[in-house]
Amino acid sequence: MNIILIISDTLRRDHLGCYGNPWISTPNIDGLARKSMVFDRAYAASFPTVPHRRDVFTGRFSFTYSDWSPLSRDEVVLAQVLHQAGYATMLIADTPHILKDGYHFDRGFDGWKWIRGQENDRYITDPIELKFPCNPDKLRSPYGTVVQYLRNISRRRHEGDYFVAKTMTRAAEWLERNRDHGKFFLCVDTFDPHEPWDPPSWYVELYESGYQGEEVIYPVYGPCDYLTAAELKHMRALYAGEVTLVDRWTGMLLRRVEELGLWENTVIIFTTDHGFYHGEHGLVGKSIITSTAQGLAPLYEEVARIPLMIRLPNEGVGRCQALVQPPDLMPTILELAGAKVPETVQGGSLLPLLRGEEHCWRDFAVTSPSLIHGPIAGQRITVTTDEWSLVYSGQVEDALRELPSDRKLKIVDGIERLQKIFGGKPEPQLYHLPTDPKQEHNVLNEHREKAEHLHSKLVKFLEAIKTPEEYLRYWRKI
Repeated sequence: MNIILIISDTLRRDHLGCYGNPWISTPNIDGLARKSMVFDRAYAASFPTVPHRRDVFTGRFSFTYSDWSPLSRDEVVLAQVLHQAGYATMLIADTPHILKDGYHFDRGFDGWKWIRGQENDRYITDPIELKFPCNPDKLRSPYGTVVQYLRNISRRRHEGDYFVAKTMTRAAEWLERNRDHGKFFLCVDTFDPHEPWDPPSWYVELYESGYQGEEVIYPVYGPCDYLTAAELKHMRALYAGEVTLVDRWTGMLLRRVEELGLWENTVIIFTTDHGFYHGEHGLVGKSIITSTAQGLAPLYEEVARIPLMIRLPNEGVGRCQALVQPPDLMPTILELAGAKVPETVQGGSLLPLLRGEEHCWRDFAVTSPSLIHGPIAGQRITVTTDEWSLVYSGQVEDALRELPSDRKLKIVDGIERLQKIFGGKPEPQLYHLPTDPKQEHNVLNEHREKAEHLHSKLVKFLEAIKTPEEYLRYWRKI
């Protein structure tokens, strides 16, 4: 079978109709969902962008040994194994961080194409004079990332010039030229609907018309009290417009698959890396960033829980409640391809779940930033079961005493910043999801034994996947 993997960055699960959203138009992704197995309890593993791709390409929980860094040359990767199994492999991406600055996520692919210009990609150097869409104090990295982005899009004239449009168009063109390969693996990685949010105006007007205020297209991450109620509402409309834009061009690619006669022998996987806070928990973004420092926010449901759907030709349609994660994708794809799964893989193939077979599956999911620097920037591990969510903060005081506090690291967008804990020493939190889905009531004191049980399972899991003790030691006690 042919296999197409589509990753759409920062796509909130609850902003798709197939996951219950009533107000954002996503007919094409919803249509794919109706022909797929939709996973209702998929959770991110390694957070955010670059670590997630490492999970997908290696089948490993890479937050236990790596961070926002280039793909190691000694890691066994998905495209490499598929090539050895006789697949033609292609990567088409506009997500810059996996390709720029020697990050090597193209390794193993027979071919790759980078659609240039997203976010802070060092691409175009003019025009020199630029106008910000709002007060630059409301923008994250205004004179670095935002200026670079505005230059990168300065030649844009039509909807077809937008990044997701160009990426999906290049993918469709590749299919036209390569559909006669005996079998192929096409990975399409689009950064939209990641900010900056600037979809064509007609998409924004679907969700808010007549707005006359400032457009905060790339908001400062952290507490959202710097935004007026109108600005926050419009920010949500901008994001919703981006989601519909992604849906429209994803639909174009899906239609091309059908038109080229590939539908009956092609597996299609659609997913994302994480979500985004739009005012929930008093936050905007997915972490906390100032002009000089950065810290990590808790990974609640809005960020940790992700969409995942897998369409198999003529089978596997429905909804699945199993707890699944990105490291599961590599062994699933390899089993579908008839290729041997390397011993390095830590995830499990989803094929038995896709075929409705009785199958013993994991009873909790683990979502985490990198552990290798200790919890000195507010790192927290989220452990999720069918019923509970433990947001676990580790031995912060030990880490602050023992580890250097002046390290600059790349955590969110490839920019080095000083690590810092914001808002006081993090404390563990426990939420009962069936009665508190928005995670507003920490019940750890009332259910301490449940938190301790989940923590014990987490430590055993981290030990089982051979997390180095030098990192694990800050997470052993609750």
